[in-house]
Amino acid sequence: MQEMTLSIAGLDFPNTDGGNRRSEAMMTLPGDPVTLMTEPRNRHDRNAVAIVAASGMKLGYVSAERAPYIGGRIHRGEEVVAIFQGMHGGGAYIRVRFGGGQPTLPPAAAPSYSSTRDETDGFYPDEEGPVWGA
Repeated sequence: MQEMTLSIAGLDFPNTDGGNRRSEAMMTLPGDPVTLMTEPRNRHDRNAVAIVAASGMKLGYVSAERAPYIGGRIHRGEEVVAIFQGMHGGGAYIRVRFGGGQPTLPPAAAPSYSSTRDETDGFYPDEEGPVWGA
């Protein structure tokens, strides 16, 4: 089992159907499920991994730096479950878990987060350091 937080890239680009990714992210609650879908025929990046909200709207993509790693694990058949972690500053984040089970949101009241915790949006960075993949 392994968990990590990933930033959502492309949040400010419109979807091909005109859907607004940022608006959809703002309406998505921490803990809501999201789906990771590889896009091997993506004309910009054959390693692209799309992040899709439960509503079916694309929120964006896993960053180009992380996509080969995440996509490779998906293609190898590893079980992957992802949830929306939250918005922080100008970005949005997901929490991913490999190996079965549900991802966990970082704890709300960990003492080491007191100086970095943002009370307004419920975002909590990982305990071991800055947000992984951001």
